[in-house]
Amino acid sequence: LLPLVAAAKPIPFPKGTTFMAEYGAGTMNEVQLFYAPRYWYSAGAGWLELSSEDGRKQRHITYLRGNLLAKRWNLPSAQANVFVWGGLGRATGNDFDGSTLARNVGVQLDYETRRVYSAFRSDLQESDRFSHRIDTLQLGWAPYKHDYDTLATWFVVQGRRYTGDIMDGTETALLVRFFKRGTWVEIGATTDGKLQAMAMFNF
Repeated sequence: LLPLVAAAKPIPFPKGTTFMAEYGAGTMNEVQLFYAPRYWYSAGAGWLELSSEDGRKQRHITYLRGNLLAKRWNLPSAQANVFVWGGLGRATGNDFDGSTLARNVGVQLDYETRRVYSAFRSDLQESDRFSHRIDTLQLGWAPYKHDYDTLATWFVVQGRRYTGDIMDGTETALLVRFFKRGTWVEIGATTDGKLQAMAMFNF
């Protein structure tokens, strides 16, 4: 089932390290680094930047986080997973002084074959000063089947909703994803023309 790595996962493989970086023009930037001693858990750190559409709210959150594979289904030609995570960090903002303790919890559910996949992720960052949740739904289709050693191509539709007065409504993006072995690059744009990009490296 190694070829079925169509969705970003916080746990790559035993004794593996994952580096992920995501760029969303004007809204969200995030960097994460996780190490997995075993196949069912990982731990690491991350940095998140959020900006409201009007530029009045900005958040910078640095956190430590643990990830757990809560459930996995290995099917004859598909795989499904449930991941949960939690962590603590420090946050600053342009609408309050100093820094504050921030809490992070989240969940991801995904199902994938070699041609189709779906993933839903909900990530909550909160403190005594703010509460922001980012819900992301992705639906993808591959025009051809791929193997672990060959280049995979996916066309992805993404819907994302932010809470906490970051953005009104749902942000929709159209993305093209390429990956081979442990390297994954994704690029596209929202329906408003804002650049979206993500890269992931497993080693």
